[in-house]
Amino acid sequence: MSDPAAAVPHAIRQLGRVHHVALIVRDIDESLVFWRDTLGLPVDAVMHMEQDRSTIAFLPVGESKVELVMPTDDTTGVARFLANKGEGFHHVCFEVDNLAETLTRLSMDGIELIDSAPRKGGEGPVAFLHPKSCHGVLVELIEAPGGPAWTSLGF
Repeated sequence: MSDPAAAVPHAIRQLGRVHHVALIVRDIDESLVFWRDTLGLPVDAVMHMEQDRSTIAFLPVGESKVELVMPTDDTTGVARFLANKGEGFHHVCFEVDNLAETLTRLSMDGIELIDSAPRKGGEGPVAFLHPKSCHGVLVELIEAPGGPAWTSLGF
């Protein structure tokens, strides 16, 4: 039997920890009643992301986080997702050491990128991979703290 990992591009096999799992919500405050108050997860941060026209909240769980994402503009992809699919799972985010290098390798491996270069995210430089290349799952990559894109993006 062949090794299924051999079919996975080498760059993907070098991913770090799961940084977060993102959930789309209609109302951050209402969602926090469940995630914070009922389940007891602490809130790391609530941020208004003007460039993404959303509000996000990060709640740590072990070495990873749950990210709640609420659209603040009805014209965004997140708002369309909410309108079409309702609340729920949106994407998974993996940490990488060098985001630009990882994006280059993934592109060379034939992975379709949404972001071809690191951009500013709520907790560091980020980029997204298209679900077409990830078996229907939106994948986000975030550069580990102190990586090369941190300085260039003003972190």
